[in-house]
Amino acid sequence: MSAESASGGGSTEYIQHHLHHLQWQVGEGKFMAINIDSVLYGLALSGLFLFFFLRSARRATAGVPGKFQTVVEMVVGFVDSQVRETFHGRSKLIAPLSLTIFCLVFLMNFMDMLPVDWLPALWGKANEVAGHDPAHAYMRVVPTADLNVTFGLSLMVFLLIQVFGISHKGIGKFTAEAFTAPFHAEGTVMKILLAPANLLLRVIEELVRPLSLTLRLFGNMYAGELIFILIALMTWNAAASSGMTYVMAPLQFISGFVWTAFHILIITLQAFIFMMLTIVYLSMAAESH
Repeated sequence: MSAESASGGGSTEYIQHHLHHLQWQVGEGKFMAINIDSVLYGLALSGLFLFFFLRSARRATAGVPGKFQTVVEMVVGFVDSQVRETFHGRSKLIAPLSLTIFCLVFLMNFMDMLPVDWLPALWGKANEVAGHDPAHAYMRVVPTADLNVTFGLSLMVFLLIQVFGISHKGIGKFTAEAFTAPFHAEGTVMKILLAPANLLLRVIEELVRPLSLTLRLFGNMYAGELIFILIALMTWNAAASSGMTYVMAPLQFISGFVWTAFHILIITLQAFIFMMLTIVYLSMAAESH
């Protein structure tokens, strides 16, 4: 369904169509649904990241680098400098992990730069050719506009925080800190009295981290996707008014161009923030109170 031919529906139907996932219902009574489009695009972008970075690593030269190798070296150098300045412990995992997070989140965000009707229209045409109703051919192309994807990324970071904490401190010290920080006390009695409060604050702190990562990335990308959809509706809604299409078409082009230029900053900034918060949280987990 495109903004020009939305199967006779209204703007509300058009928006709902673009915000509906291609889903696979699991279990009887629709017990669970898997957003197939988010999974497929996530896997495709992960494969694209691995292909180009591995290809660049294997073809790297000591002399004058090519254009693509230069871009890769700039990204790697940028991430490495951020890790050196932020992470105070020692780990061979943190730099590759940070590079992977930044590039994957950026690539997922960058899907929002594609015209909002291109891939969904192709998917609808493919369903029409296959004999299915194109009005029910749903597809969303921005994985990070899916709450399940951002929560999955944040859950991975949460698990890594616990792994880093235990590996750097040991299970005994890691567990003890949950009962003795942030409120420190002298004497066994005071430590016992403050232990429940410390544990409660520790649990809240640990739960807030993945929640904030999830909602920040999802909220920004969902809003950006919705604004692109609303911009695409400008000329379609104007078609109902005689002569308004010619007035709205230039405005639609200008609005789309301005928002695209601004959104490039947003998608890059969101990838950077997600990476930096991951580094900070892992650094905090590796440090002793």
